[in-house]
Amino acid sequence: MQRETEAEAITTQTAPAGRRRGAQTGPMGPRQGSAAAFRAAVEERLRALEREMAEVKSRINGLIFLIAGTVATQVILRLMQ
Repeated sequence: MQRETEAEAITTQTAPAGRRRGAQTGPMGPRQGSAAAFRAAVEERLRALEREMAEVKSRINGLIFLIAGTVATQVILRLMQ
């Protein structure tokens, strides 16, 4: 019985997305709205990734300015000695 379960699991994993058990299908195959839903999900992920990249970019810019300020301070202090 366990072999049947493993075989079903392998078949489910290797089957195309439209043929997997539990996939919503209409009378003519996979649901038509699935492409639009996928596109919306991808766009939302892309927006989240863009926000995260903007945050990383601002943090890197802050670190660069911190290092540049530290170097400038060290140069000024050495010139004053």
